[in-house]
Amino acid sequence: MVDWTAGSIKDDNSALDIKLIDLSTVHYLSGPIRILDEDGIPAKPGDLVAVEICNLGPLPGDEWGYTAIFDRENGGGFLTDHFPCASKAIWYFEGIYAYSPQIPGVRFPGLTHPGIIGTAPSMELLNIWNERERDVQTNGLQSYKLCEVLHSRPLANLPSPQGCHLGKIKRDTPEWERIAREAARTIPGRENGGNCDIKNLSRGSKIYLPVFVEGANLSTGDMHFSQGDGEVSFCGAIEMSGFLELKCEIIRGGMKEYLTPMGPTPLHVNPIFEIGPVEPRFSEWLVFEGISVDESGRQHFLDASVAYKRAVLNAIDYLSKFGYSKEQMYLLLSCCPCEGRISGIVDAPNAVATLAIPTAIFDQDIRPKTNKAPLGPRLVRKPDVFKCTYDGNLPITRNPSAT
Repeated sequence: MVDWTAGSIKDDNSALDIKLIDLSTVHYLSGPIRILDEDGIPAKPGDLVAVEICNLGPLPGDEWGYTAIFDRENGGGFLTDHFPCASKAIWYFEGIYAYSPQIPGVRFPGLTHPGIIGTAPSMELLNIWNERERDVQTNGLQSYKLCEVLHSRPLANLPSPQGCHLGKIKRDTPEWERIAREAARTIPGRENGGNCDIKNLSRGSKIYLPVFVEGANLSTGDMHFSQGDGEVSFCGAIEMSGFLELKCEIIRGGMKEYLTPMGPTPLHVNPIFEIGPVEPRFSEWLVFEGISVDESGRQHFLDASVAYKRAVLNAIDYLSKFGYSKEQMYLLLSCCPCEGRISGIVDAPNAVATLAIPTAIFDQDIRPKTNKAPLGPRLVRKPDVFKCTYDGNLPITRNPSAT
């Protein structure tokens, strides 16, 4: 399967393709796949489909990928108010390892996985999605205080004919127009699974997905060679073209048996994931903490998103002391096998989030030492990531205490 942009992003020395990408077209997926049992009977609403990942990897002959930062006014990302410029790093694969000429001195094993895997919603569930996401887009800026700290826009991506791909449905027909105006975009994860971007879903993993329509209509795509927890730069994994081998089994009546609805209808359920036995092994980590106090010093109540933003910013600022630009470290923390945690969520008023970085991925010792990090003129890691200018007028958040 192709990468999620169907080849729009190139292995070249420019980030202009990232800056100008048309995000009205979201993910190119493989599917829908109709799931049948051994007797040829399709999965039914209320069943579970157990999907095992048997094998996966880069497409042979296409062993490269990219990590990027979208322009603030065309996609943005978790830290878009700090990093508004479109940027890109290219990664090349050597077996299980990845390295980038744009982020020298770093090499790590990838935990390859599909960013998207999910079943199709029923019409009832689709209407629930569209109603609640339309409310977020319409009223969110006024009602959600978190919008003052996290600046990704739009707040939701609503159904639209623009950039819509509907498989074999003939374009510019009444049927195509109707479906395009109600079909959910694939950006967020939802009750059906979808774009959950869980980095540990690699070989040997199993996903238990709820079935909402006959045949389940399984789809998958958005292949990642590696990803850090949170995929913070948004286009933040090592995005690649890849292959995927799956084995499916139907658990009859599994939704009622194993999934408890958390909401007003029986459709408000979530998948269960079984992590496989294959993953990189690291023994030493440097861990950065964040609390739910934003960059202006304002207190937020048990807000894990604000705390994780602080943890990521702390890690970027620290690692930039070792000869890297902050853009290099933002991209690295999006795609390397770092571990994000909600470490505290009950000790009011502060949520505590942590970000653990394996020290072995660097070719230098990044731990604090008594002789301190080098200051003043020093060897800087060059070249930097490919970067465009930011041509918008939105304010950039800066740390008033940063040197």
